[in-house]
Amino acid sequence: MKKIISLLAALALLMTSAVSLAEAPTPAPAEPDAAAEEFVPAEPTSLVVGNPTPMRGEFFTEMWGNATSDIDVRDLLHGYNLVMWDGGQGMFTHDPSVVSGVVVTQNGEGDHTYTLVLQDDLYYSDGTKITAWDYAFTFLFTQSPVIAEIGGTPLRIEQLVGYQEYWEGDVPYLSGVHVVDPLTLTVTLNHEYLPFFYEMGLLLCNPYPISVIAPGVTVRDDGQGVYLENIDPAVTEPVFNAELLRATVMDPETGYLSHPSVVSGPYTITAWDGVTCEFEINPYYKGNWQGERPSIQHLTYTLADNETMIGQLENGEFGLLNKVTRADSITGGIDLVSNGQATMSNYPRIGLSYFSFACEKPTVSSQAVRQAIAWCMDRDQIMADYTGNFGLRVDGWYGIGQWMYGLVMGTIAPPVPEVTDPADAAAQAAYQTAVEAYSGLTLDGLTVYNVNAARAAQLLDADGWVLNADGVREKDGVTLDLKLIYPEGNNVADTSLQKNLVDNLNAVGIKLTMEAVPMADLLTMWYKQGERDADMIYLATNFYLVFEPSVHFLTMEDGTHNWSYTNLHDEELYQHAVDMRKTEPGDVLTYMQHWIAFQQRFNEVLPVIPVYSNLYFDFYRTDLQDYAITESVTWGQAIVGAWLGEAPEELIVDDEAAEIFD
Repeated sequence: MKKIISLLAALALLMTSAVSLAEAPTPAPAEPDAAAEEFVPAEPTSLVVGNPTPMRGEFFTEMWGNATSDIDVRDLLHGYNLVMWDGGQGMFTHDPSVVSGVVVTQNGEGDHTYTLVLQDDLYYSDGTKITAWDYAFTFLFTQSPVIAEIGGTPLRIEQLVGYQEYWEGDVPYLSGVHVVDPLTLTVTLNHEYLPFFYEMGLLLCNPYPISVIAPGVTVRDDGQGVYLENIDPAVTEPVFNAELLRATVMDPETGYLSHPSVVSGPYTITAWDGVTCEFEINPYYKGNWQGERPSIQHLTYTLADNETMIGQLENGEFGLLNKVTRADSITGGIDLVSNGQATMSNYPRIGLSYFSFACEKPTVSSQAVRQAIAWCMDRDQIMADYTGNFGLRVDGWYGIGQWMYGLVMGTIAPPVPEVTDPADAAAQAAYQTAVEAYSGLTLDGLTVYNVNAARAAQLLDADGWVLNADGVREKDGVTLDLKLIYPEGNNVADTSLQKNLVDNLNAVGIKLTMEAVPMADLLTMWYKQGERDADMIYLATNFYLVFEPSVHFLTMEDGTHNWSYTNLHDEELYQHAVDMRKTEPGDVLTYMQHWIAFQQRFNEVLPVIPVYSNLYFDFYRTDLQDYAITESVTWGQAIVGAWLGEAPEELIVDDEAAEIFD
């Protein structure tokens, strides 16, 4: 490939020289005027933000869980990612506020090496300069096998050259990452993992402060790759170990997981009590790629109760409600908007709600049982009971806000360039062929599971499940006496599941007991961080912009692939996931064909039963301006460019009515 993306980066590389025995320096904190001009709003301002999904306090990385509310906090605290999602272009690119230029080369084996030159004005919230060594530490830390010793799941960054050897502990260095100088980093992607459809998205990396997370440890690179080593050579035992990280990362009062003290994002965290977070502006934050810096000095982020939150918005207790999904809460918010007491934005979710199976359990390890349960579930009514007219039933592993869904449903135009010369018959014919290929993409091949007791009973009979004296199906000593857990505070069980699932299951010989558990306990069971005694879990998820389900499959000792949290073994599903990721960047049609094949197999084997995807609604005070949530992934991103005050009269426009799904 040897593609030059930036001449600026090439010139910068010519002006630097590699260091044969390099070590991360320990920079002293800078004065504010030496880093970024300290930013103080003209008037102190504050905003209280509520979300009906509780936080878990995992504000560092997803290695201990990935609750949506925690993701929002991470966007407030951790900035300066090497790459960013360009929604206008529909692709990943380097963040120009972080990376001044990129050079990409290819070696004889086909590995792709990205040389990234950092901007010289990046600082942590304590004034310490951010350099290439910080990004190198992130790569080393997040892939370290030590993470598993303290209860986390190391990131599987299999695309990096040298990942396997480092992760398995064969070598102490990561050969796919090099530090050329304090502002220059190289990252090499393994040709065996390429092509990759979202290739530049593989470089996603935030800087994390080694001085806080691993004091006494430094990053070095003597030519083989970056590695961790003791700062003090007189200390013979490695300082970077599980005991250190239990103190610096996992301590419930001071650990970086829940109390990240030195950060790189627009805000710093000042308090966290298990329910509510407090934030203040990070004075060293230089701004995002658009040059936006926060102006709302103080943020409070806390749990919102569906029963009371609209009234609390009305009386001023909340200034912003994020990700409102329950139908009655939405209609109450719309009433406030109609009365001029609030403003709103709505946007399609890039995730879904679903019932997950614990496929390691003999009760639901059978595909026939999982399908039978799906044939007993009135998903349309469950969706309507909770979301009203603001959701759509989904039949696969997708959300209505994903670009793939928009393309297959025709709401996004296919990426086929128009023919500029109407006299060019060959070009016109090629254009028509391409358009027809995209129009042939459809989800019509997915089974729409609805209530069909006869079909469910037929599946159970064929799979050998017979009714016992109590009217419950059993086979080989296993009884279909199942347990479903769902989040406390979610009224889905009271309002919908009994009549739309439990009664229908009873009719075909499956007993289901429901139990509400705290969200933290539910996610602990979902992530397999403790013993799970449930056969089914009701929860929801939002997807990453890099839709890469193959990374969630674990390779077992026998070489088979297990979809991690569901424990489903299915090689065909795994291969479809691999086919998606190995599509050439830019080949959207082929990617879509693999995506549909993945959805069809998913719909057949049912590691989870998808229920619905929906519109999110954000309701907020009328003086919150430029809150561009529809152009952002999280409110933590959208709040950076927002401000409090009255808009100039000429900019005030009438709100459009909310889009409602019929």
